[in-house]
Amino acid sequence: MKPISSRDNPLYKELKQLATSSQARRKTQRTLLDGIHLCEVYLDQIGAPPLCIVSDSAVSQHEVTSILQRCEEGGAQCILLPDALFKAISQVEHGIGLLFVVDTPAQDALLRLSGNAVLLDRLQDPGNLGSILRSAAAAGIADVFCSTGTAFAWSPKVLRAGMGAHFHLRIAEDVDLVQLLQSASIPVLATSSHAEAAIYDIDLQQPVAWLFGHEGQGISDQLMMLTTHQVGIPHFGQMESLNVAASAAVCFFEQVRQRR
Repeated sequence: MKPISSRDNPLYKELKQLATSSQARRKTQRTLLDGIHLCEVYLDQIGAPPLCIVSDSAVSQHEVTSILQRCEEGGAQCILLPDALFKAISQVEHGIGLLFVVDTPAQDALLRLSGNAVLLDRLQDPGNLGSILRSAAAAGIADVFCSTGTAFAWSPKVLRAGMGAHFHLRIAEDVDLVQLLQSASIPVLATSSHAEAAIYDIDLQQPVAWLFGHEGQGISDQLMMLTTHQVGIPHFGQMESLNVAASAAVCFFEQVRQRR
């Protein structure tokens, strides 16, 4: 394990850029996984990361020692940081002191809608995006298509909210959703508070694509015109609508219920 003690170390400066700059993460096609759970999921699903970073106070902890051993056996470079330097690159308050630097997957050049999928139109909040990814993975949905203007799916905040869902999904970003919908071979459904049909009245035993939009502005008119069905989520309370992540979860698991 290589110790780094200076803020002026070139590798540490690169880590600081990854931690603080979305542009750096996109440019290098790398991101940070913070904490035991995400790192363990990555090891189980993908393998050893390019780089493992541990703080002085965490290096002797049993869970961290086990992960370090797996990383070293897999050929990962392991770095030891003083707590002060580690805290400057970790966004988790009172975290465990463990980070992975990982490569973000390259997306397929050919994009098509052929199986259960989620389409996200300019979704802004990292927490909402991560929650939707987590629900999608739990519901057995494989593909997620994000439009330009949607939060970066591989940002640390989205990764933490996704709780490892990223590694069970194929995520495409900066997608032209209009073009994707125009060539869709499966129904495309969007939720709307003005829809006459309820989600529980729609046949969801076939593959479908779910379309969700911006938290404030909703789905663009152009995309809404290309949907197959607009459906509502019935509710008894006085709230006008649900949070987009909550709406997505209701939709996904109504489909799970019907497919059972």
